[in-house]
Amino acid sequence: VYQAGTLSGNPVAVAAGLATLRALDGEAYETLEDRGRRLEKGMRRNVTELGLPYHVTRVGAMASLFFTEEPVHTPADAKQYDEEAFERYFRSMLDQGIYLPPSQFESFFISTAHGKDDIEQVLDAQRRALEGLA
Repeated sequence: VYQAGTLSGNPVAVAAGLATLRALDGEAYETLEDRGRRLEKGMRRNVTELGLPYHVTRVGAMASLFFTEEPVHTPADAKQYDEEAFERYFRSMLDQGIYLPPSQFESFFISTAHGKDDIEQVLDAQRRALEGLA
């Protein structure tokens, strides 16, 4: 289970997390998988159509775009990335209102609050950002 540290152990954060877990049902997970699949497919299409040697990884609602020529399976693989290209991509996405983790070593997440239009907005922004790298 992914665990960040900002509110680790905070009683209010723990209560909110438990309330969220209790509210989740099978439909929520199906929605997340569908939207994650849609995002992954679009990201792969963008990278492929632009002829970029980058790799998309996804598990459920968690995804990453690795700026490497080889697939990423280990932390050592992830360290072999094009830092300059990632920085330009990150800044372009930020300029377009898409907030991604500022590190190649972090994943981004979608939620049930993200609709199909949100996914398309991210993919359109990603396409423009990647065109600047091609």
